[in-house]
Amino acid sequence: MSDRAETKSQNSLWENIKVIIQALLLAMVIRTVLFQPFTIPSGSMMPTLLVGDYIFVNKFAYGYSKYSMPFSPNLFSGRILQFSEPKRGDVIVFRLPSHPDIDYIKRLIGLPGDKVQMINGVLHVNGQAVPKVVDGTFTSDYALDPGTNVPVYRETLDNGVTYDTLDHSPVSRGDNTQEFVVPEGHYFFMGDNRDNSLDSRFDVGMVPAENLVGRASVIFFSLGNDTSFREIWKWPTNMRWDRIFKGVH
Repeated sequence: MSDRAETKSQNSLWENIKVIIQALLLAMVIRTVLFQPFTIPSGSMMPTLLVGDYIFVNKFAYGYSKYSMPFSPNLFSGRILQFSEPKRGDVIVFRLPSHPDIDYIKRLIGLPGDKVQMINGVLHVNGQAVPKVVDGTFTSDYALDPGTNVPVYRETLDNGVTYDTLDHSPVSRGDNTQEFVVPEGHYFFMGDNRDNSLDSRFDVGMVPAENLVGRASVIFFSLGNDTSFREIWKWPTNMRWDRIFKGVH
């Protein structure tokens, strides 16, 4: 009886190990091929994305590059299995061209061949001003970027994509720029928090197509007031319930 019990216990242990291994492999496949979770660490995409938002990024939206894989192995160059192209207005996670180990998230403004310029705080794409209308005010709960009653403006791109932007100051250094011409195989990105975003207007520059990781899809969790994910006791009072399972547009 003792031998049978020991054998049964060993078999049960091995079955549990196999289940754990299978679960880890499945999670790795999902993270590598389908969806990857990301945390929003800064206010550059306010009011669309807030500090403390946890999002899923669709990694198969634009196909795959080496940056779709863990540790970015040099298995191939460019993108493969690309069945759709990025669209103007998409919110996209990409690898910073100057430091490819760093993830950025911004809104795609300029496609290859586009001309992009800011003139007196108004976005111009290919010589046309993007419509911009007043859409209320915004107050942040993020301590490093308080943003009390910041003016909100709704922009609408030529393909119908519409979204809110913040304008802290009418005279910030990003409100008047040179005309940027987007090279082939590259993209031009901007943050929705226009006066507090390091993006293609500045040091980020043009982003190669290979650097795109995926399109932001949905907010699956959100904690306000600078609450750490580890501070579980603060979840009930600082959870942004209205943002859970909210799509990113």
